[in-house]
Amino acid sequence: MRRFLGSTERQLHLGLLILRLGLGAAFMAHGIPKLMSGAEGWVKYGQAVDNLGIHFGHQAFGLMAGLSEAGGGLLLLLGLFTRLACLPMIFTMLVATTMHLEHGQGFGGAAHAIEDGVALLALLMAGAGRYSLDHKLSRPRSWS
Repeated sequence: MRRFLGSTERQLHLGLLILRLGLGAAFMAHGIPKLMSGAEGWVKYGQAVDNLGIHFGHQAFGLMAGLSEAGGGLLLLLGLFTRLACLPMIFTMLVATTMHLEHGQGFGGAAHAIEDGVALLALLMAGAGRYSLDHKLSRPRSWS
């Protein structure tokens, strides 16, 4: 029991891997349909920035939301540029949170975006962990 409740470095890195894989897959599942929706869909998704007082560029913002979710999700799955990928994804979750709140859905409606944003913030701070391409690429190279 003590072994289960205790925390080892291996458990920490496995936890980060599980978090990255779950979030990455979920974000890809949300982002790919946004990308596939084309210009009309991008305008629809991009209108969420109206809640931030931005009333132009809806098509570009919708495209960026899809790219941040699908592309960021793939980067999370790979553990590649993890911290960098988290930044636009956090912004997308901030926009989604404000949209849900402005539409009167309350905390319950915004909870999913808030939860994803918090998880992304944790990954931004912690990094991808040992089981990632980030870790593999950051290791010193041997020139012998």
